[in-house]
Amino acid sequence: MKIRVDKLLANLGYGTRNEIHKLIRQGAVTIDGEIIRNISAHTDADVQTVCVYDEPVDYREEYYFMLNKPAGYLSVTESDEPNVLDLIAEKIKGLFPCGRLDKDTEGLLLITTDGKLAHELLSPKYRIEKEYEAVLRDPLKAEQKQKIEAGIRYDSETVYRPCVIRELSENTVRVIVTEGKYHEVKNMFSAAGNEVMHLKRIRMKDLILDGSLAPGEYRELTEEEIEALRRPSPVLKQEV
Repeated sequence: MKIRVDKLLANLGYGTRNEIHKLIRQGAVTIDGEIIRNISAHTDADVQTVCVYDEPVDYREEYYFMLNKPAGYLSVTESDEPNVLDLIAEKIKGLFPCGRLDKDTEGLLLITTDGKLAHELLSPKYRIEKEYEAVLRDPLKAEQKQKIEAGIRYDSETVYRPCVIRELSENTVRVIVTEGKYHEVKNMFSAAGNEVMHLKRIRMKDLILDGSLAPGEYRELTEEEIEALRRPSPVLKQEV
């Protein structure tokens, strides 16, 4: 892929365009070992090696990080409060959280630059599974479970699709949903007369939260994980 060197470096957080032009003029940037001083120089990022101060630049078209989101962080790109991008050391232009977790919700959050994949994972028509672990205020009653799994009405305007609930203990459950509406899991249990005290997402489609990641830690996705997320999902008919 042909790209201007200054744009490539700017996308990777090496500085402003003016700062990068200064690096180029100083001879700090090379392509395949050759110093460049032309600020308009291009490179083929797929086959050529760009270095800054002899350190190779790691460039890919898209980036994918698995974050174990801690409580207290907003799932946005910019805010006055702590947000999930504050936890990512790589300052790559265009990174964003794929979907949102509430400020007090923990767990799996995909951080990426891939807008096409994010759209497919979040689009209601594909009904991508998201799995959560929820700690409830009260033990789950059989009638509550039945109502929620059948699809429950929260208010006059909000009805949630059927879901799957797996009981882990008296007060802890796994919930698999396919929507992604605002406060979905919390509202479903509230509508049934219970309350979610703690919520953690552990899976999105085939991507499972890495158990070795402590809250606030992240890692890049493997090629296998990326391919699994990209695997086409069937377009399902919408309920009337």
